[in-house]
Amino acid sequence: MSESREPSRLIPPGWVGGFAQSNPAFAYPDPDLSSLPMLPNMANIGKLDRQQAVLWPEFSWESDPGVPSSRCYQMFAPDISRIGYDDAGRVYSIICPQQGVVFASLGCLNVEVSVTGQRGWVDEPAKTLAGDLEVTGKIWFSPSAKENSLVKWLWNEFITSGHPFPHDKDHAIKVATFDPGNPQQPIFPLRQRESTAFPSPAFARHEDVAWNVGHIAVEIGDIATTGDEVADDFNALVMDLFNAYAGNLLTPGNTLTWNVWFDEPQLVNRYEWATHAERWRKSIDADHGSPDGPGTSARYFDGAPYRPLEAAVERELEAILRFIESHL
Repeated sequence: MSESREPSRLIPPGWVGGFAQSNPAFAYPDPDLSSLPMLPNMANIGKLDRQQAVLWPEFSWESDPGVPSSRCYQMFAPDISRIGYDDAGRVYSIICPQQGVVFASLGCLNVEVSVTGQRGWVDEPAKTLAGDLEVTGKIWFSPSAKENSLVKWLWNEFITSGHPFPHDKDHAIKVATFDPGNPQQPIFPLRQRESTAFPSPAFARHEDVAWNVGHIAVEIGDIATTGDEVADDFNALVMDLFNAYAGNLLTPGNTLTWNVWFDEPQLVNRYEWATHAERWRKSIDADHGSPDGPGTSARYFDGAPYRPLEAAVERELEAILRFIESHL
């Protein structure tokens, strides 16, 4: 390690530590955090002192579920994701990634991994961490999608008919997630180091510049129902089209894994933290891009780009047109 990356030179003032050592069950190799309550993600901003930003959120999944050679790698937009904690190292908030996906037929859709609960610890001098999360996948049309004549017409038709439409985050299509292989367990771990479930290509690794790295894996569940049959049918079609474009990123039964490469610790500006995700979302809504630079496109291990099957995309578009004929 070069002198400039020595932990003692990069830890901001005020570090106290001790929370990671406050319970023997928290320790590696198998941290057990079940004694901690799952905390609402934005309820304890006033307790945040420190943070580590995820400058490189590297996602991976099998574009053909069950076929390892189909594995894709994609970095979501940088620097929206963060882990926040106090001077003792107790985690109180985690902001997860978001990405814009542009469809030739429907404009831009936003996809976000929204944290609904979290707990954990960080040890800055040891460059280690452990956390548990609950998340929901959310998909919605960017406001710019209204520039698309079909989306604008659908949006107006839904509103006129009294059906909910996924036009913003509050009305997003919601996708359940759970611990892989355990659908009754919505809590899953964030643990130290890269995932060992698959190899990562050089373009998805950042060990030369990152402070630390952890990994998360979730299995994708079903879409939440809205109680409105028309909206539920439409949301299912949108998700099918999304997965046709995005390589089955959120297909039920598939496992989505991401290695989170952290920047060095920083002190928290609590007001900035509280407004960070909202400002970031508005930015991507406005211009289809992250204010801190774009993510990458999905690629295979050898760097070849993932390309959606035109036939699959056409089938999903035809299904939406049939939906319009039968419902609207």
